[in-house]
Amino acid sequence: MEKSYYDPRDLKKFGDIADFEPKLAEKFFDYYGEVFKEGALSAREKSLIALAVSHATQCPYCIDAYTEDALKKGASESMMMEAVHVAGAIKAGATLVHGVQMMNKVKKLSM
Repeated sequence: MEKSYYDPRDLKKFGDIADFEPKLAEKFFDYYGEVFKEGALSAREKSLIALAVSHATQCPYCIDAYTEDALKKGASESMMMEAVHVAGAIKAGATLVHGVQMMNKVKKLSM
C-alpha cells in the first residue's frame, strides 16, 4: 500500500511547532487553550464548531482530533453529522453567493 501524504501519527507532533519558534508557539497555544475554555458556549458546543470548521477547511488532523474530542464531550453521532452538514451548507452557500459576482461581471461585459 502506498503511503499517504497525511499521516495520522503527525497529529501527536503538533506541539513540535515550538521547536522552530517557541515564542509564537507559546502565544498560539495560550490563545488556543483560552478559546476552548467553557464560556458562553459549552465545551461540547465549541468542539462541535471545531469539528464543523475542520471539515470546511478539510484538515484531516483536525477532523480526527475533534471527532474524538466531541465524542469525549458527549456529542452524539447525530450531533456531529449535523454539524458537518451545517459546515457543508455554509460552504456551498458561500460558493453559490459568489455566483452573483460572476453574474454582475457577465452583465457588465454584455452591456
